[in-house]
Amino acid sequence: MSKIFETPLYPYERSSDQDAVSPVNHPVIVIGAGPVGLATAIDLAQNDVPVVVLDENDKVSFGSRAICFSKRSLEIMDRLGCGDAYVDKGVVWNLGKVFFGDRKVYDFNLLPEDGHKRPAFINLQQYYCELYLVDRVRELQAEGKPIEIRGNSKVTALETGANGNRLTVETPDGPYDLTCDWLIACDGAGSPTRRMMGLDFVGRVFEDNFLIADVIMKADFPTERWFWFDPPFNKGQSALLHKQPDGVWRIDLQLGWDIDKEEEKKPENVIPRLKQMLGDDVEFDLEWVSIYTFQCRRMEKFRHGHVLFAGDSAHQVSPFGARGANSGFQDAENLVWKLKLVLDGKAPESLLDSYDAERVFAADENILNSSRSTDFITPKSEMSRIFRDAVLDLAEHHAFARPLVNSGRLSLPSTYDGSALNGPDANGLPARTRPGAPASDAPLGDDWLLDRLKGGFTLLGINVDVPAQLVIHGIEVTGISIPSSDMSGALRDRYLGEVDGAVYLLRPDQHVAARWGNYDQGAVEQALKLTTGQKAG
Repeated sequence: MSKIFETPLYPYERSSDQDAVSPVNHPVIVIGAGPVGLATAIDLAQNDVPVVVLDENDKVSFGSRAICFSKRSLEIMDRLGCGDAYVDKGVVWNLGKVFFGDRKVYDFNLLPEDGHKRPAFINLQQYYCELYLVDRVRELQAEGKPIEIRGNSKVTALETGANGNRLTVETPDGPYDLTCDWLIACDGAGSPTRRMMGLDFVGRVFEDNFLIADVIMKADFPTERWFWFDPPFNKGQSALLHKQPDGVWRIDLQLGWDIDKEEEKKPENVIPRLKQMLGDDVEFDLEWVSIYTFQCRRMEKFRHGHVLFAGDSAHQVSPFGARGANSGFQDAENLVWKLKLVLDGKAPESLLDSYDAERVFAADENILNSSRSTDFITPKSEMSRIFRDAVLDLAEHHAFARPLVNSGRLSLPSTYDGSALNGPDANGLPARTRPGAPASDAPLGDDWLLDRLKGGFTLLGINVDVPAQLVIHGIEVTGISIPSSDMSGALRDRYLGEVDGAVYLLRPDQHVAARWGNYDQGAVEQALKLTTGQKAG
């Protein structure tokens, strides 16, 4: 087993807070040092918001867990300073193949257009994801940024109040209390924070189980996503094969509902299943085995006063579609800039209600897609199975049927259509970059557009001159003017369409706030008021 699982990355150290006469207050405490908790804390620290991360563990996660990281997540990691580490280690893939029985039905390309810095997806074990985030925390600490991780620090009690929270933290040296203005719960699907507050999920638990196996082997399978319906090695069920770094392959096998999970996880039961798939002559070692049950659920609200929930603590989806960690990173990027403005007194506390509204909207979108995938993968009636099999038969020879095949609609970032933060839209501009949408990357000279966005509000003038700097109600807005001579065809297609010029106001999370056909400072001021939760006028 790799030493990465065994080495404490943030071992327990006694804090001066434990010797204080009264509980020490922190602006923000994050519970959970998984991918979402660490990403949230890094974003806060880069914005000079002091943050303490508490975790009952002191090591990275055991097993691959989340492995598929989307283009949007890689763009978020670029902003957090980890993008290159992810891509350099990860297995890059864009192509997927779908099989029915022993025959290939069709294949698909997840990134059919050029002009993007990052690929559609990479496969990277969650333990590497967490390792690179912890490395980034150490870099920020060396730069003097206000971020701290406390390992072996389990939150055992929580009192919530109108203006903050009080926590009891259990450590090897005994318990102590802390207070915080804001608490962000990133403590996973079984969230102790959620339980301590008497909150729960609403949604569906599907009657099906899947075996996950991380297998170390030398194989000549291509770097693609392979999904089987009713394969000969797992009759009546489904299977998935993914390549990971270090010669590790992720295999998912559908088992059905009425199983003994502990028995199914035993090597003497797992190995024969894998040999049926891989063949008796393939040598392999098991690195990690787990069983999961499909669940598509969320909390009714992600904000409860001064406690905010993000990632799996707020919502759960089935793993087909890679919507778990990817949507959690999008929770983090949506939340942090809003909390920063509130802490700085530049936006009302009610701005955080838009975190709840926008990310509940996104969670419902993910749950809908995930539920549809699950219903297609695991038909619940004979008629549903007949329909699914007919679609698969048609898809082999007829392109019109392929969009009906659902082996897991793969994660895309949510567009916040209808958000109260969305400003005006100009006629004739491309729909893909409308208000509420995430900004699309495009080549910009020797650089990339998203790399030019530095994390604050940005005013983007495309063939329109905009001021290099604005300060509106104490909020800095950086202007970027792109003349036609610097415009790539991709940038024109994604931001102008048939129009000659446009001005975009981009939020710190790189979502479009508003856009116009020309520059009008008064209009920009009103749109900024709207997107920061202040009354326009």
